[in-house]
Amino acid sequence: MTQFVRVQNFSISRDGYGAGEGQSLEHPFGHADPADFMSWAGATAHWVNRTDPGGTYGLDDYITRDFANNIGAEIMGRNKFGPQRGPWENYDWQGWWGAEPPFHTPVFVLTHHARPSFTLSDTTFHFVDASPEDALAQAKVAADGKDVRIGGGVATVRSFLAADLIDMMHVVVAPVELGRGERFWNGPDDYADRFHHEQVPSPSGVVHHFFWRR
Repeated sequence: MTQFVRVQNFSISRDGYGAGEGQSLEHPFGHADPADFMSWAGATAHWVNRTDPGGTYGLDDYITRDFANNIGAEIMGRNKFGPQRGPWENYDWQGWWGAEPPFHTPVFVLTHHARPSFTLSDTTFHFVDASPEDALAQAKVAADGKDVRIGGGVATVRSFLAADLIDMMHVVVAPVELGRGERFWNGPDDYADRFHHEQVPSPSGVVHHFFWRR
């Protein structure tokens, strides 16, 4: 079975930023409002964090439901795990997701400061000081034949693109401009040399961009 390396539901602003400046514990997206990036998904019937009935159907919901389809492991950068920098002061902090993280797979967190693995519900976090190639090799073993998702943030996705390790990519452009922050692209043509590309506008106001290897 072929294992694919995928980027999914990766939301950015209309001017190409995947996060704002000034990330902190209280502001995971820095000066950006996370609702500006993720309200399209949060409104859907199958949003992973939905606890009440209801929600929308259609294109956005279809894409939201595909988030976990055949995913066996995730790789994320330390900035997506938490706001701390440098050596860990302690091991009390266990991420932004509470006791029931939405990943349901092994997660490999890229960091220059390793710490012991731990498990919350059905998600085990491993902390690795590794190149994209080496981290992907570990994640593929843990995925046991399923696909590996590159979860973000911006620097992590860009590092895997630079290493030419991404097979499929789904980027969501939200109708908001940040003006500054972590830039993901100048536009989808940045990757025209390696990927086929289609874009589909949604009634919610976002535009879904789909990329797959040439």
